Amino acid sequence: MRGKYLPIFITFMALMILFLYPNNTLAKWAYKFVVFNDYTYVISDEYVTEIGREIGSVTKYSDVEGNYYGNFSNVYERGTKYYSIKGVSTKKAIAVEADGKYIKAIRKGEYAGWKYSPFNLIVAGIVFLIMLGALIFLVQKKMKRNKS
Repeated sequence: MRGKYLPIFITFMALMILFLYPNNTLAKWAYKFVVFNDYTYVISDEYVTEIGREIGSVTKYSDVEGNYYGNFSNVYERGTKYYSIKGVSTKKAIAVEADGKYIKAIRKGEYAGWKYSPFNLIVAGIVFLIMLGALIFLVQKKMKRNKS
């Protein structure tokens, strides 16, 4: 009887893995960018000198294409600071500190990467465990019914 439910269990596990870990490729990024407050800012060739206040920093770095969350960058290491530019809205551009200079990053649009925080992963894991427990309970209940 146990072998009968193994394909169902394997299919269920595969679907959960695909849901929790969407497609990540090992390709290189198309352009250099930073993510600030869920928006992509493309790194330009222009340096700026009129810097405003510090507004954030890189929280995750990777040079391999994938799905990330937070203030992510594919070029700058974790801890690299973001600044506002005097007279320019952060909805248009920000400055990124690089080697003691400030390079302009122009807002391209909403970041299309993974928007799930670690908290959401924990919730998804709890939901997964509840679903797995329910599946095991139902299988055991059916097995007991079949033995009777």
